[in-house]
Amino acid sequence: MSATLVQGAASERPRDGAAPETASGQTAEQMASKPDYSEAFEQHVWEVHGFFAYRLGSRTDAEDLTQATFERAFKAWSRFDPGRASVRTWLLSIARNLLVDHYRSRAVRPEQPMPEGLDPAAADAEFSLGLDPALAGALGQLGEREREIVALRFGGDLSGPEIAVLTGLTLANVQQILSRSLRRLRSLLESPEGERPGRVP
Repeated sequence: MSATLVQGAASERPRDGAAPETASGQTAEQMASKPDYSEAFEQHVWEVHGFFAYRLGSRTDAEDLTQATFERAFKAWSRFDPGRASVRTWLLSIARNLLVDHYRSRAVRPEQPMPEGLDPAAADAEFSLGLDPALAGALGQLGEREREIVALRFGGDLSGPEIAVLTGLTLANVQQILSRSLRRLRSLLESPEGERPGRVP
């Protein structure tokens, strides 16, 4: 073994008891705690889809964005660091970014009219997101921030602290928004259809 090779190996040894890093910059311990991509998909695909279901009015859009989330996650999987965030939180951060892109694209692309002869009831059944129609209608009355927090909590199954980290809000603020949103949803669901107030901006 040459002296240069020995010196290079010595320079790569961890100092001060630090764990050695892999080529991706993660320690062996972090890599050991990192699940396989396929395992992450199986465990969290319905949470990601649930998040989109609470935010969107189209099953097709929810399915497309769920697929796009996992495609992006697959490409970035080597950079995922389980020491910084859970898989679920990381996936939902990707989902949030894709949702923003989706809204931006819809803002510059007008909605396509429903084709003539298509039964609206059949379209509703085809594009149903699996949410109770009354709940879906009530969610539509919430403001964007309220709906996002509800979607992350009950669609994405994140805890209050996880939502706070993901959104940059304080835990107290998350809890306040969630509590206010649930009260409003309860009020909307208990009100007769014709007496429901308009959407809060």
